[in-house]
Amino acid sequence: MDENAPAVALRPPVDVMRPQAVDEIPEQTGTPERLQYSLKLDGFRALAFILEGGRVFLQSRSQRDLAREFPEIAAYLGEHLPAGTVLDGELCAYRDGRLSFTDLLRSHADRERSGIPVSYVAFDILAVPGRDVRALPLKERWELLGAALQDIGPPLQRVLATLDEETAHVWFRGIRAAGVEGIVAKELRSAYRAGGTQAWRKIRHADTTDGELLGVFGPLGRPQALLVQLPDDRTVKTSPRLTPTQSRQVGELVRGRLGRLTHHPEHGPVRMLTDPVLIELRQAAGRHETVRFVRVRSDG
Repeated sequence: MDENAPAVALRPPVDVMRPQAVDEIPEQTGTPERLQYSLKLDGFRALAFILEGGRVFLQSRSQRDLAREFPEIAAYLGEHLPAGTVLDGELCAYRDGRLSFTDLLRSHADRERSGIPVSYVAFDILAVPGRDVRALPLKERWELLGAALQDIGPPLQRVLATLDEETAHVWFRGIRAAGVEGIVAKELRSAYRAGGTQAWRKIRHADTTDGELLGVFGPLGRPQALLVQLPDDRTVKTSPRLTPTQSRQVGELVRGRLGRLTHHPEHGPVRMLTDPVLIELRQAAGRHETVRFVRVRSDG
């Protein structure tokens, strides 16, 4: 590295790389392994920039600096990492042995009074002193991250990760009670690029449940989304958009059952059914709860 090169090669703001949601943990195929599996934690996504003089910028998803809200984490990172280091990770709070997202929403003073610990769990490194490493494959960035955190302990740590697919399934089944949202599968050859990508895929815990189809959004013959009632009596709009096959099936199902057009206060115009239809839904766990349409129940 050029001794005259500035130590800080990457400054905020930087757009983050975002995984795409899938339903199943991808298979590990080929030799050598092509995927890394890591825990998907329920926290605040934050890029940590270590700037000159130990100053730290904790960039939120909206590119706001969270350092004032998490001063103990900012101070720890500034004391233990050299200027020019940039990490990607999650700010995580813990209560009663599990992750607690709601405690992250409290003020720093309130968390201190309640004795709520916070950690920064890093899953990627974007820069080292004097060098932007985003173009390197994940395999190399992961090694750089390990070296950067080698002699550092909590509240700064590297996320738990494995190359073994079966271990990923064991984690997925076994640690939901600890507040872990699921698994992220990442291609080891992937560079770090801003925006959504299929090179990173997230698999959240989900529960299949029955619900009632109350109405449809979009063209009547090819609906785009559904208004459904859950077993706890909540009424929600399904997401993501129906696939072409699902849209065709639902369009055929509701023909002759459609009633009035009404305006839903949150979701806009919806055509209600004259009688509800029993359907199968999938509810994703975590604070970003989504309800996905699966199929029409055969007994519906």
